Amino acid sequence: MAGHAATGLALALLLSACAAAPPQGPYAPGAAPGAAAAVDPLLVGHRLMDAGEYELAHRAYTRAGAARGLTADVLAGLGSANLAMGRLGTAERLLRRAIEAEAATPEMWNNLGVVLVEKGEYAEAEQMLRRAYALDSGESDAIRDNLRLALAKSQNSGYAEPEEQEYKVVRRGGGKFLLRKIP
Repeated sequence: MAGHAATGLALALLLSACAAAPPQGPYAPGAAPGAAAAVDPLLVGHRLMDAGEYELAHRAYTRAGAARGLTADVLAGLGSANLAMGRLGTAERLLRRAIEAEAATPEMWNNLGVVLVEKGEYAEAEQMLRRAYALDSGESDAIRDNLRLALAKSQNSGYAEPEEQEYKVVRRGGGKFLLRKIP
């Protein structure tokens, strides 16, 4: 009889443990109560861009777009990530949409100018970079250097034999990009 009582107690404990277990299903459980709030995906994207993790930054900007909509900041982040990954056509489309917003920053105009320089569209790149330089009041060295490069390229765009020059897009802080000549 004592054996049956011990078995019954064990069975009761087992059943109570099963009743307390969360329901198991095909979906992941929700956030735990009292869990910390998620970090803003836009901020995560900026930090990943600074770290050179462009694909991960692109994913973070995509999450930011899903959470808050395609704001100018989200579009600029997506465009900058695409620029860094060499997807110039996509970067240009996204950055053009970003500068249409009232909240367009000098960095957005600068990054669009960098895309246009990369594509060889120097005259339009010069216009974009002039606007970025004016909006920034001439305080950014990166924008000034990019404008100088675009001016030099547009003045040398004659019918002479094209020179093979390699440039690398270098990320500077604050979402700015700079074109550097590879030695």
